[in-house]
Amino acid sequence: MNQWNEDNVPDQSGKVVLVTGANSGIGLEASRVLSKQSAHVIMACRSIDKATRARAELEESHPNVSLEVLPLDLADFNSVKQAARQVLEDHKRLDILINNAGIMWVDLSRTAQGFEMQLGTNHLGHFALTGFLLPLLLETSDSRVVTVSSIGHKWGSINFDDLNWERSYSRFGAYFQSKLANLLFTFELQRRLAAAEENTIALAAHPGGAYTNLAHGTPWWLKILTHGVAPFLAQSAAMGALPTLRAATDCEAQGGDYYGPGGRSEQKGYPVKVGASELAHNEEVARHLWEVSENLTGIRMLARSGVG
Repeated sequence: MNQWNEDNVPDQSGKVVLVTGANSGIGLEASRVLSKQSAHVIMACRSIDKATRARAELEESHPNVSLEVLPLDLADFNSVKQAARQVLEDHKRLDILINNAGIMWVDLSRTAQGFEMQLGTNHLGHFALTGFLLPLLLETSDSRVVTVSSIGHKWGSINFDDLNWERSYSRFGAYFQSKLANLLFTFELQRRLAAAEENTIALAAHPGGAYTNLAHGTPWWLKILTHGVAPFLAQSAAMGALPTLRAATDCEAQGGDYYGPGGRSEQKGYPVKVGASELAHNEEVARHLWEVSENLTGIRMLARSGVG
């Protein structure tokens, strides 16, 4: 199946899906397709106004879709906890958690708890959200956790000596670190799920060069460069969402799979399994990052016992 597309997404009737950053870009396209296929989609977003407008647009295009808006600020653990509590109170199942929201190349700033913003939002916020929601995922048969990474993870490293960028700061290094962390988290989560003999699986995806508003928080000169080059190198958000959708719904997908565009340099094309960097598969680094993430978030999930 070389050209897997949204028509390949199977019927999602009865399923509950949570998508972070669902008001635009990859998240909005994933929400559109999944709700169109009869899933109930929870649009978890920082901006309720933008999310409400996005939901209205989807409902106008497809009147019978089932959507709800959930306030979620991944840069604040209190918001993450409140959002998760709301989901646990309102829903008896969670079939798919799509950790999609992200920021890229921003000026140095801190989350509510004082963490560097890109690591705090892209990795730690999703780590905490997954931890809070994991009990419900484990209670739901054949559930999935899909985390969106980036080609940029290949240029990333995990600097445990200055994880929070206290000594110096690189907007690019911080982004690549956070995207590498997404993959380390996914693969470690899958190892722990398998060791615990759970039927929940963890997968990852990346959109390639998708033309979205991910770079909206970057400096003006980067915005000009991004918007000037993107139309020539990037694909649409709808195409960029396909790897995420395949990871979330393909019945042949397995835990630990990583999907991205199948074209040249994984920039464009229909979704296929792709390879991650050697560092992304380093189990020692992954375990260390997991332990550090647990300490920073206060979240404990799937104890190391039995994990190789």
